[in-house]
Amino acid sequence: MIRPATVLRSLPSSASTSRPFIAAAGRSFHASASTQLATPAEAKPSQIKEFKIYRWNPDTPSEKPTLQSYKVDLSQCGPMMLDALIKIKNELDPTLTFRRSCREGICGSCAMNIDGVNTLACLCRIPKDTKKESKIYPLPHMYIVKDLVPDLTLFYKQYKSIEPFLKNDNPPAQGEFLQSPEDRKKLDGMYECILCACCSTSCPSYWWNQDQYLGPAVLMQAYRWMADSRDSYGAERKEKMQNTMSLYRCHTIFNCSRTCPKGLNPAMAIAKMKLEMATES
Repeated sequence: MIRPATVLRSLPSSASTSRPFIAAAGRSFHASASTQLATPAEAKPSQIKEFKIYRWNPDTPSEKPTLQSYKVDLSQCGPMMLDALIKIKNELDPTLTFRRSCREGICGSCAMNIDGVNTLACLCRIPKDTKKESKIYPLPHMYIVKDLVPDLTLFYKQYKSIEPFLKNDNPPAQGEFLQSPEDRKKLDGMYECILCACCSTSCPSYWWNQDQYLGPAVLMQAYRWMADSRDSYGAERKEKMQNTMSLYRCHTIFNCSRTCPKGLNPAMAIAKMKLEMATES
């Protein structure tokens, strides 16, 4: 393999007293003070924005939850709310607690209520208006583990109850279940759900009846398997919904569809499920 040639410059005798400079070929040598180097970009002007964050510590249960104020220079911070939270934790207050993982809107870990809207901190841009503070709360009407971390134990238990996996007692003859493009298209807008719980925790029916009402996120996933042509347990799945609470506490106010950070429509999936169950013979 031919190695790229290294360009060497003749250096003045004063080079030994000058600062180091990295050559293009990866080797370092000394350049004189007269050598023209790129000047660093001018520092950005400060943009101080205030963040008020919900704080509660289970180690001191007698103390009421509070909103703690932090000031962050947006010129030294990334553009998303999660960037601000990470900066606060790393540089201002290491005791601040929140969930996060992928930073790409895929895992759903950083779901919280930001400026009155349930969303993902990694997908929510920081408002540029530095005169108005941003308020960050955990997902509403949930038990809190600490600070911005809600207890999702019941939410995942409800998800488990719908058996979110393919059920078919007849193995396919060709080694895999085949599906037409038309049948596959029926699953669009449902399989993309990341179970962040933003929709369920924006639903008043779920606030007051979450011990029995499954909520929009779980109901959409239930219908995802009912609509799957490869699943043979559709009748049994629908039978489990035939009660006044599991499905029919949905009053179709569309909070779930408005707040979904992935742009999905749980209300439509629930409406289709209701229609099929009402019209089937």
